[in-house]
Amino acid sequence: MNILLLGSGGREHAMAWKMTQSHHCDKLFIAPGNPGTALIGTNVIIALTDFEAIQNFCLEQNIDIVVVGPEEPLVKGITDFLTATNNNKKWNGIVVGPSANAAQLEGSKAFSKAFMKRHQIPTAGYAEFTLNNFEEGKKYIAQHSLPVVLKADGLAAGKGVVISETHDEALQVFESMIVDKQFGEASSKVVIEEFLKGIEVSVFVLTNGKDYQIIGHAKDYKRIGEGDTGLNTGGMGCVTPVPFMDELFMQKVESKIIQPTVDGLEKENFIYNGFIFFGLMNCNGEPYVIEYNCRLGDPETEVVLPRLETDLVSLFAAMDNGTLADTNITFHEGSFATVMAVSGGYPQDYEKNKIIHLPDAKTNDSLIFHAGTKQNEAGELVTNGGRVLAVTSQSDTITLAVEKSKAVLEKISFEGMYYRRDIGWEF
Repeated sequence: MNILLLGSGGREHAMAWKMTQSHHCDKLFIAPGNPGTALIGTNVIIALTDFEAIQNFCLEQNIDIVVVGPEEPLVKGITDFLTATNNNKKWNGIVVGPSANAAQLEGSKAFSKAFMKRHQIPTAGYAEFTLNNFEEGKKYIAQHSLPVVLKADGLAAGKGVVISETHDEALQVFESMIVDKQFGEASSKVVIEEFLKGIEVSVFVLTNGKDYQIIGHAKDYKRIGEGDTGLNTGGMGCVTPVPFMDELFMQKVESKIIQPTVDGLEKENFIYNGFIFFGLMNCNGEPYVIEYNCRLGDPETEVVLPRLETDLVSLFAAMDNGTLADTNITFHEGSFATVMAVSGGYPQDYEKNKIIHLPDAKTNDSLIFHAGTKQNEAGELVTNGGRVLAVTSQSDTITLAVEKSKAVLEKISFEGMYYRRDIGWEF
């Protein structure tokens, strides 16, 4: 089969790496891709929201499967577009990604909260406010227990969630989001939640809106500083399998969260063929949903897919032909750890175009996934983002896997490079 993968980050490099291992994958195109994906497939320059250009490419190249990496095209309706007739042209293929209506589970915090409430899925208590009831929202915050969580309703590039330790800070954030339009239309509505205390973990599912398979789980490390200190980032690393994700806890996740979610999709007639990212909090052994994402996470994908032994392209086919429930999911033995190398100054201001020096890929059995890289005019590999490279390793324990990744990172260099040396510290 010919496959088109949409995206350009570490998640997409890991997905490309996994799909090219399948004997079902004949040609892989990545739009726009990065220097890492260029090593295993063909990068093509198409904007992620130019749906007509994507459809034309699918027709011209006889694409069988389109796999959507990031959330923006999904929320804007790429699945609906590609499965419809446009300008008298119809592409008949598989899209791995939900409809725009179903993608509101990620695209709108208020929508997802209401969905969870309808289907009795455990989550934090909440209320939602707009400019129309702004004063009511201020009173709600003033009486709320601390800490208090404020979330911009729409997509805000991973920056729309603030945990406030004081009422004054929460009121300032609330005003900045709604009145000052900090995130534009995304913060025209704000969801205010109770703070859940526990350990965060993510579970990943592939579903056709009726059946599902769990393809992995991971613990992500968001804080920039060691000891889980400092500013939140897009993720500094992750590990799998997570020791506390034992059989009892996973049974609770399935019965209380995953199954009711998938049942809810079917009951509400959502068109959903793709991944669900369950962002969970383990509160004293009980799982609560923090958020849904309608695609794989980053950098979780870089650790989950190397552990997954099952053919990913076969799973996409099973999702489409109704045999997903009968598919056997298997995992590689051992523990896996991803450590992210970031630009100096990240997650605040940082410089790009720093020359990257990589070790000979043949000298280690770890995986180096490109997250924020590009080639300059001289053909040199340079930095092109805050999170630059993800190194994933496998070993008998999480500690040993982390040590292997750090050993590779010691051979990588670019000006200002930083990485956390304590990923998996509590295990």
